[in-house]
Amino acid sequence: MSSASIPEGWSYGPWHDGPDPLKAPADLRDALDEIGRDVMNGSSPRSALEELLRRGTRNTQGLDDLSRRLWERRREIERRHNLDGTLRDVQRLLNEALEAERRELFPNPSDDARFKEAELDALPSGTAAAVRELANYQWESSEAREKYQEIRELLGRELLGSRFEGMKEALQQTTPEDVEAINEMLADLNALLAAHAQGRPEVPELFEEFMANHGEFFPENPRTVDELIDVLAQRAAAAQRMMNSMTPEQRAELAELSQQAFGSPQLAQQLAQLDSQLQSLRPGEDWYSSEQMRGDDPLGLAEGAQAMSDLAELDALAEQLAQSYPGARLEDIDLEALTRQLGDEATVDARRLSELERQLRDQGLIERAPDGSLRLSPKALRQLGQTALADVLRTARGSGERDAANAGAAGELSGSTRKWEFGDTQPWDVPRTVRNAVLRSATLDGSVKLDVADVEIAETEHRARAAVALLVDTSWSMVQEGRWLPMKRTALALHQLISTRYRNDALQLITFGRYAGVVELPQLIGMEGTWEQGTNAHHALLLAGRHLRRHPDAQPVVLMVTDGEPTAHLEPDGTAEFSYPPEAATLRKTIFEVDRLAKLGASLTVFRLGDDPRLNAFVDLLARRSGGRVLAPDADGLGAAVVGDYLRTRRKL
Repeated sequence: MSSASIPEGWSYGPWHDGPDPLKAPADLRDALDEIGRDVMNGSSPRSALEELLRRGTRNTQGLDDLSRRLWERRREIERRHNLDGTLRDVQRLLNEALEAERRELFPNPSDDARFKEAELDALPSGTAAAVRELANYQWESSEAREKYQEIRELLGRELLGSRFEGMKEALQQTTPEDVEAINEMLADLNALLAAHAQGRPEVPELFEEFMANHGEFFPENPRTVDELIDVLAQRAAAAQRMMNSMTPEQRAELAELSQQAFGSPQLAQQLAQLDSQLQSLRPGEDWYSSEQMRGDDPLGLAEGAQAMSDLAELDALAEQLAQSYPGARLEDIDLEALTRQLGDEATVDARRLSELERQLRDQGLIERAPDGSLRLSPKALRQLGQTALADVLRTARGSGERDAANAGAAGELSGSTRKWEFGDTQPWDVPRTVRNAVLRSATLDGSVKLDVADVEIAETEHRARAAVALLVDTSWSMVQEGRWLPMKRTALALHQLISTRYRNDALQLITFGRYAGVVELPQLIGMEGTWEQGTNAHHALLLAGRHLRRHPDAQPVVLMVTDGEPTAHLEPDGTAEFSYPPEAATLRKTIFEVDRLAKLGASLTVFRLGDDPRLNAFVDLLARRSGGRVLAPDADGLGAAVVGDYLRTRRKL
């Protein structure tokens, strides 16, 4: 597009104000599947969400990867740099000045030249002491004089650069007027901070006057005296941490050298007063820690203070990415700081994760329970159920079973419709199909074009009902042998199938460990594996019989998933009696409940997990007594086996 075609007042460029409104939405289904898998494995929804954010998605680095890059960046700073850059530069300039002065004095035969040479030879060995001794020396060499003056300017720039970001670069060419302006600014700044510490009412006016006179020294453009103090204290604390990281000898050298900054001891005094006031006003800053800088690349005072600021920023970002403090949210991450430290790609990943977390909450996939904990919402469970059922049916087709997508084909209309899918044989719902086409493609001339996406079919259902009891073993062996997640996915898939395609059927989920209990789907999905001895099939079958008797007009269907023989039964007083190997009473009571179910017309299908010979013999006995059967799928095929058996029963109806 040419610039001439762009309307006046419009501009085009990268989007920086929040999430890109034109980018593809976050893949919530994949994210929800991962969260659901972790929840069904025993994690809480909050832990599962945190794990997803730490792990990331297929297209986005997670918090752990971002944290790893932060620590690599931190180690790189520590291993690459050291903090004696200013001392090295001063030593180099001093040597160059002395060499130039001696070259100038050597050909001079006068006694004055010999006296000056003796004066140079008598200089102290320490750099700072030598620089101090030369403060009043009358240089014969103009080159040496310039080198010595460069030492003073270097020290001034470094000292100011360590306290004021960007000051070193701004003072490359320093004049006496510049030094005077800096001293005046520091005096006014110290006076302003002293007035603020005293709580004087005219501080706002003093601040406005200060910024009007000296605002060019503060590119951060603070709007209040507190913002000014925050900016200065962070930098001053970084400079102090840099000094703490030096050896005592290096600190002493720099303290003495600072008196020669710009040839004005007043500068060092003003900075010392400023540091003292800032430490008093912001004691919460880190003034006392130190770092181990052990690299070969020397940093000056200004660069060293910046390195300390970077390390502190990296530490703060690492804490934000860890999300380990109360009330932590991804919106807490300082994206500008992340960009400075890791670049734009890291910021894009952090934005994506934050958007994913926000959408999971905003779209109602994760909700807060009455007790304050997070849980998967009914909407999320439906989506997980759709995925689980699709996986189960895909597995069933691979094993020779047919995908029963019809909600009772050739039956009576149920009154509900759904989108047509390939292979559907139900009749079209013509009014809704035409309405979809009109809404999608109606034109001004009144023509309507029908597309396959517009087609809706009328669902049908059989009149016969089934009362289904799914009994799932929740003993510790199910967790230990890796059968916990397949068991939950099986229940989820069966629940989804019945609630969407066989709505008249009555499904009850029953868990059994030492005791059995009726649970709702969210309870089962969120259930954590616990160490508990006992497989109380007797109690589970007792509850299944109660469910079947509440639906006398329905075909009874009992499906039991277990990996162990019964080792517990229910006593008349409601307590569970455990014994391994199983007592005769446990086996007798379990078989008695199977016989009672058979009298109700229910055949028991047992899905045996594992190859325990004692279990094999017992479940075969149960199947013979009830007229049922035993299936022995592996863990991955459990869902297909259970759903396939249920559909086989439904087809008989």
